[in-house]
Parts: sequence; C-alpha cells; structure tokens
Amino acid sequence: MTRSTALAEFVRILGRGPGRSRSLTQDEAYQAMQIMLTGQAAPQAVGAILMLMRMKGEVAPEIAGFAAAARDFLNASTDTSGVNVDLDWPCYAAGRTRGLPWFLLSAKLVAGTGTRILLHGWNGKDPAIRTGLDYLGIPVVNDFASVNAALDNHNIAYLPLEDAYPALFNLLNLREILGLRSCINTVCRMLNPAGSQDSVQGVFHPPYRLLQADAAALLGWRNMTVIKGGGGEFERHPGKLIDAFGLRAGQSWQEDIPAISDDKRKLSEIELPYEALVDLWRDGTDASHGFAMDLVLGTADLALDTIGSSRSAADLWQARHDASASSPASM
Repeated sequence: MTRSTALAEFVRILGRGPGRSRSLTQDEAYQAMQIMLTGQAAPQAVGAILMLMRMKGEVAPEIAGFAAAARDFLNASTDTSGVNVDLDWPCYAAGRTRGLPWFLLSAKLVAGTGTRILLHGWNGKDPAIRTGLDYLGIPVVNDFASVNAALDNHNIAYLPLEDAYPALFNLLNLREILGLRSCINTVCRMLNPAGSQDSVQGVFHPPYRLLQADAAALLGWRNMTVIKGGGGEFERHPGKLIDAFGLRAGQSWQEDIPAISDDKRKLSEIELPYEALVDLWRDGTDASHGFAMDLVLGTADLALDTIGSSRSAADLWQARHDASASSPASM
C-alpha cells in the first residue's frame, strides 16, 4: 500500500455520496487512526477523512475506535503497566467564554483525598489553564513515563498533549490549516492516556455529551460524567441546572443536577487576577461573593460522585482549612 492510497478505502466509505456512504465501524476507525498516526497517509487523505466526518457528524463507534487506536499507538513505546490513575480529567477547551480556571481547585481538592488525578490537554493560544497550573503548583510532566512519579508525590499532574503525544497533536493542530474543528477534539477528550476506569469531561456543544458517553460505554469505562461546562471544561456553573450524562458502573446514566446558587453571571464576567485562585485555596476566602466557592465545591462534588465517593466537597474544604489553621499552609 502506498502512502497516497493508505486511507483510500476509508475515504470511499465516508464519501461515496447520498445513499451509499456510511459511518466507519469501530474497527475501521481504529485502523484509520493507526494509519494517520504513523504518517503513512497523504495529508490530503487525512484532511478528507476529518472533513467528511465533520460534514456527516461523527458517531460513537468512530470516536471509540479513534480513541482506542490513539492510546494504543501513542503508549506503545512506554510501559504503562505500572501507571496508576484513579480519575482521568481532560482539558481541551479554547477558553474564550470562561474566566479563571477555578476547576483546577476542584481537582486539587479531590486529589487531597488520595485520588490520583491525571489532567491532560491543549488549549490553543489561551494561556489560562497553563498559567493556573503554575500558580497552584500543579506539576506539569512532559512525557507519560513521568506521570507515576508526579502522582506519587502530589496525587495530581498535568500532561501536555503537544509534548507527550506529538503525533496526535499534529492531527489536532490541522484546525489551523482546515479552518474548522474536527473530531480529533473529541478524540483527545476520550484519549484517557492511563486507561483509567473513571473520567470527568466538559463540552461546549451539548450534543457531544451523549456522543462521548456512548463512546465511553463502547470502550468499557466504568464511571464517567460529562457536562456542558465553563468554556467547555469540566466546570459546573453553580447558578444553572446541569444536565449530566455518562456512565455509572458501566451503565448509561443521566441526571439533572439542580442549581446550588441564584447567581446567574457568566464565568467570563468575573474578572480577577490569577492570584485569586491562590487566595481562595490558601485562605478559604471568596473574592467573588460566593460564586467561585460554589463553583469549586459544586465541580468537586460531581467529580467525587463520579469516582463513587460519598464524601462532601464542603466537608473536605472545611477539614483542609481546619488542618491549615493548626499548621503552616502549603499549596
């Protein structure tokens, strides 16, 4: 098979025309993604696959096949057998409609229970999340081999897609050439590098909640919560009812999560410096009139529910600050 024809059969499946084209099966999607990641395919064929899928709308078997192939291919050169991650937490939103990344405090709070959390992502030109990681002292590891050591020391770490998985990043970054989002955005959210059984995910476009939940079921995940979150991240708005989708014990799950606040402001309307993240974490003070605290605790409660914990985020927050009062606080 030549480089120019490596993806031809999959382009034909997707592009035969009305009444003849169809979606890829999970196995076909797996094969196509393996070819795209190895660089065996002509760039024109890769673009054709991605744009044909965008036009018809991707389906769960395609996303499951792509995600499984990406994880298998990208981890083939790394021994992942000893990597232990309790909660997968992807971060792939562009951030145009959000403020500070308050959800990082939620992740730190849950990690404080001993839950090993792997954040991974890429956020384009938006610096908010990477800057927030730095302010909050969440370690950034630049390759998958370093994940376990970071989690042993901190219970939480962030893995940049562009450093750890450049082949997949190159596919994601085709948006700069094609001018449109592709299914690779969804695949990255479903990457789950460590193969955790539990995951929390945010989306910007509501229809993707069910798509990702269905793909997780096909991949055999145990628990998953996916919501329309702040700027597309897993971050709940405390003043809104949240339609949550996903899995519980491997079974499809959907629940309406009631609002916990009367504050309806948009996240982007809260303009605070990055130091506000640190102030809230260290001192327990809320510089935004209760909104940020409700957001952090509400998001943490959803994550705790995902991993099957009966613990309350409010109780964890109070216990952490009680402990800080009797000993020097640390990040």
